[in-house]
Order: sequence, then C-alpha cells, then structure tokens
Amino acid sequence: MLMKKYIAEMVGTMVLVLMGCGSAVFAGSAAGVVSAGVGTLGVAFAFGLSVVAMAYTIGGISGCHINPAITLGVFMSGRMSGKDAALYMIFQVIGAIIGSAILFALVSTGGHDGPTATGSNGFGDGEMLQAFIAEVVFTFIFVLVVLGTTDSKKGAGNFAGLAIGLSLVLVHIVCIPITGTSVNPARSIGPALFEGGAALSQLWLFIVAPFIGAVGSAIVWKIIGSNK
Repeated sequence: MLMKKYIAEMVGTMVLVLMGCGSAVFAGSAAGVVSAGVGTLGVAFAFGLSVVAMAYTIGGISGCHINPAITLGVFMSGRMSGKDAALYMIFQVIGAIIGSAILFALVSTGGHDGPTATGSNGFGDGEMLQAFIAEVVFTFIFVLVVLGTTDSKKGAGNFAGLAIGLSLVLVHIVCIPITGTSVNPARSIGPALFEGGAALSQLWLFIVAPFIGAVGSAIVWKIIGSNK
C-alpha cells in the first residue's frame, strides 16, 4: 500500500519531535538548574539518535525523510515524484503536530512545567539575519549529507542512517545557541502551533530558510555527484 510510506513518515516525524524537542523541554535543564540537565550536547544527541533509530526502523519503507527540507532536496534530485513529495510533507507536518501535542499534554499535566518554547524556535529581535543565515547554511549541510550518503551508487549503504544522525548532532551542537536549531520545517511548525507568540511569528523563517538550504544542496549534489 502506498499509504504505508506516508504513515511511516508521520510516525517518524512524531518520534523526532517527541524525543528531540522533549529532551529540550524536560531534560535540557533539570528542575530549573541548567547544570543538572543534559545541556546542548544532550539535546543534540537526542535529535541525532532519533534520526538514527527511525532510519533503521522506517528507512526501508519510506526512506526516512521525516523532514520537508530533505523531501524537497530528494525531489529536486529527481528521486521522487511531486505527488509523493507533497504527501510526504503533509504527513511529516501531521506527525510533528502529534508529537507536539503529546509534549503539550505532558507539560500541561505534569510537574515539570517545561518551557515549550525550548522545543520550538527562538532568537532575539535583532538576530533575524543571523538566524536566517544559520538555518540556510546548516540545512544545506545536513541535506547534502543525506543526498550523498543515500546515493544509490556513491552512498554509504547501511551506514547512511548513522552518518545522517551524527551529522544532525553536529548541526545541533553549533546551531542550538543561535536559533535552537530547526533545519526542519515540520519540526518547527508543530511546536510553534502550541507555543504561539514569538515561536509562531518567527515560524516563516524556519520554513523558508531550510527550503532554501535544501534547494542549494540539491543543486550542489547534482554537480559534484554527477557521473559526467
């Protein structure tokens, strides 16, 4: 059934948001004491390990994009149809909303009362250009890794999931202090819908910038990955 791959993308994105953003909400700092929490490295690894886990779970079903920017890059590389790309993105956003809804329920009903903004996005009013550049560049790098490692002839084969997950860890380590790190429109849309405020007003950047980065990576991979 064709629906299997769309449902797989929905579940995978839900897990990414729940585990990655959940680590920031509940474990980024413990009881309000930053030093007692997992910190930047912990959150970065939560996102990366989520991708690794899902890559080896649903990779054989859908390719495990769980990110509209990756889907755009794959589409522009000629590896999937426009219809599939659109449906992938729709189900990824649905998955992100489900993951965010679970986090919202946990925050609303538990004793942690974690900051849901940590699970979405955020930067100062005077840092818009810096945030935009960061999201474009780091999405470019991340999607380029995805396109290269999953290439049918030049890729990393069974190690692709590990390479992709670790590259996401690296991206988060550098980018978390700048934007909180998105490089994934779906991962930003879900939490922002529940957080509102600045997260929602800044959401356009976390959609536009990653898509620009993905387009750039598709163009570069066509050049350097070409057999000509």
